[in-house]
Amino acid sequence: MGDPREPPEGAPEGGSGNDDEYRSVVFDESFVRAARIQELSARERLSGSFGRATRPRVRLGPLGTVPRQALALLLVILLAFGAAVYFGVSSPTRPTARPEGSQLTVSLVALSPASAVRAVADPAAPFVGLPPGYSDGAIGLGTPTGAATEHFSRVEVTKALDTVQRYLVASSLAPAVLVQGATAEVRAFVTPGEQAQFDASVVQPTDDRHHALTGWLVRFDPAQVALAADTVKVAGAMRIDEADGSTLQITTDHTFVYALKAAGAPAGAPVTLETVRRQLTFQFDRIDLASAQLRLVDSVLQAGPVPCDGSLAGLVQPVLAGGAEAGAGAPATPGPAAVDPGNHARPAWQVCGVLAGS
Repeated sequence: MGDPREPPEGAPEGGSGNDDEYRSVVFDESFVRAARIQELSARERLSGSFGRATRPRVRLGPLGTVPRQALALLLVILLAFGAAVYFGVSSPTRPTARPEGSQLTVSLVALSPASAVRAVADPAAPFVGLPPGYSDGAIGLGTPTGAATEHFSRVEVTKALDTVQRYLVASSLAPAVLVQGATAEVRAFVTPGEQAQFDASVVQPTDDRHHALTGWLVRFDPAQVALAADTVKVAGAMRIDEADGSTLQITTDHTFVYALKAAGAPAGAPVTLETVRRQLTFQFDRIDLASAQLRLVDSVLQAGPVPCDGSLAGLVQPVLAGGAEAGAGAPATPGPAAVDPGNHARPAWQVCGVLAGS
């Protein structure tokens, strides 16, 4: 039996006798390894009062030790960012630059009488001879209802149609506009981007395809003619379309028939029917719809009977029957005026035709 004072692996080789007195305090490698193991007592194991040497961590596969709350927050941020980018890039309703400058293009067509202009048979009932299909005033414009389009709801389409109808009433039927020179009510419908063009057309109407006042409204010269009846007969329709995914487009095509007489003429004086056809194209974005305003981008006006050599840019100047102010001396068969292609004083696009059934 060995000496209990020696290490378990025996005495080291080559040791001297002088080392015996230090055997009780020298620790070799095997002794240190054995000393690291600590067994808990039965009482400690039963009570569970011992603590863990390390902090518990949640491992989530390849993400390592990222906490669950941080991971959830990161996913929410990424989803929100992705949604913002998607709707900002692909949404058809995202804000775009508002159109500015001269947007309206106007075409004016004078319809001269093929023969001497005749007065209506009964000045008290001037519209008796009109063909079927004409109605009084706004009724003839049509009911402002419509179906939804691909990018605009039915409510939006109906609101656009209602705005167009009210514009047509203000610009084609209101006596203050027709013979009193008023423009404010019509201007209120025009978007800010077109108001400068509208104002220039009022101040200095020019047949340059952009600044004819009659492209915006119907106006007669109050020094020459007066309304013989408060009623205006109307026939026509509206068409709904989309110019693009963010622009609703409405095209109107209406014919207006006005009963006119010479300015200052007494009751019972000869009455002439003046026919004005307006084909208009309106566009709306969602800002226009919210503000109940419109952009008039194209206007074609045909009016007759009017003299072929007159200008329609500022006024519709009718040829009246039996009136010295406007109709005296009117040729029996005026016909379209001769066009001199070398005369640059007249616009190249000016058009004149013959009024059928005059």
